[in-house]
Amino acid sequence: MNDFRQTRDYSAAAINVMLALALVGIADAFYDSYAIYNGQLLWCPAPIDGCNTVAASPYARIFGVPLGYLGLAFYLAMAGLALWLRLAPVSRGLRWVALLYTAAGLGASTYFFYVQRTYIHAFCIYCLISGVLTLLLFIAAVVHFRATRAGGARLPHGAAASAP
Repeated sequence: MNDFRQTRDYSAAAINVMLALALVGIADAFYDSYAIYNGQLLWCPAPIDGCNTVAASPYARIFGVPLGYLGLAFYLAMAGLALWLRLAPVSRGLRWVALLYTAAGLGASTYFFYVQRTYIHAFCIYCLISGVLTLLLFIAAVVHFRATRAGGARLPHGAAASAP
């Protein structure tokens, strides 16, 4: 397999992974948002039983907007970005946007995990799922960025660079 094809394969796979993760994130955030909007309690599995404690905490809103709504907006935009990357996978601007957007999402998820652990003393399974999804989105964005960087693909393992 030549370097160009290998680059294209890694790039396409990373974009598909980003789209799939964004769709899972949409489902996760939609359930949370739907329950909050309708004033329903969240279903929370026994080992991690703090979903409603987290949702009722003062940290669950930013400027009065529930975090679930912001998560839904994040994942919808991420799905749109992944679809856009399918059309222009080597666009320098889109590559940087994907990398920075997922890094910002990862930073926000890390902060929310810290708040749950330190201030709320309870964990929400939907927040934890979202945190794992944003970590995986960031990793996929890094893989895509590296696969499409200027200069083409890296050489396969074990291949030596030829001198000009």
